[in-house]
Amino acid sequence: MQTFLRRGDCLSRSKFRRGARSHQGGTKHYKLHFENDRVQVVDVHYGPHEKSEMHDHPGGVSVSLTGGHLRFTDQNGKVTEVYAKAGEARWFPPFKHKVENLGDEPYNAVYVGIKSKVTMVGANSGQESSVTAEQLAKILTEYAEATAKP
Repeated sequence: MQTFLRRGDCLSRSKFRRGARSHQGGTKHYKLHFENDRVQVVDVHYGPHEKSEMHDHPGGVSVSLTGGHLRFTDQNGKVTEVYAKAGEARWFPPFKHKVENLGDEPYNAVYVGIKSKVTMVGANSGQESSVTAEQLAKILTEYAEATAKP
């Protein structure tokens, strides 16, 4: 069973606590912005050289608001360094990791976690069509890339 944030929740040590205000561990890095039965939108903030505890996310899209140099370490110890660019969007499957901002500047992003298959209604057809999380991620990525261009 996956655990999701509720509005006003903050992430702490792989658990979500309602109304947490602590600035230790992972609590200051993630803040629930919006949630419904299909998605969870989380504001992400890492100050310079800040680290998180091990935690998990549902599959989804991360949209970088600022650039950053990040180190992700998964639960098996595999390390991946990422150079994120402002406006860039990336798809992530469900995963468990810890994060470190290796840069001297804050890193900010928005994470849109996909909870389940999304159903969209066609504009002209009036019929519903199913959209997978990966398809929705592609749509969100294309939108982020288009809006990031001058």
